[in-house]
Amino acid sequence: MNRSTAREIAVHFAFELAFSDERAEALLERELTDESFALRGREEPLYAQMPGEGEREYITRLVRGVGSHGAELDGYIDKYAKGWKFYRIDRVAAAIMRVTMYEILYMPDIPNKVAINEAVEIAKNYLDDDVVKFINGILGSFVRAEFPEQE
Repeated sequence: MNRSTAREIAVHFAFELAFSDERAEALLERELTDESFALRGREEPLYAQMPGEGEREYITRLVRGVGSHGAELDGYIDKYAKGWKFYRIDRVAAAIMRVTMYEILYMPDIPNKVAINEAVEIAKNYLDDDVVKFINGILGSFVRAEFPEQE
């Protein structure tokens, strides 16, 4: 499994967090198991391989981060989604942006351009072109405004 696949799995888990009162730790404990991956892998090729230790740590860090910084991340999405109310934003798009913004804010070893490119590639798997452009625009605006020295 590579980091891109691990990131996409983290997006799936972040999406699930948005629809439950479950804490990130409980979700990770339940889902990052051989049994869960075997079950999910029957219908979703993304789960065909159990993540290695490094990928599990990466998924865990992202999901915990999104879980604990959700309000902050949603605030950034709301701020940069000009003309849109947060509640109107597609939930898959929101999960992708939460994970990406967490990476940008709290994982400086991942270049911003890489995080945004990965977000766009994940979005292409699930959303139409207009939503992909919307995500790219919000993330680009976020980075330009919050990290002007990196431009």
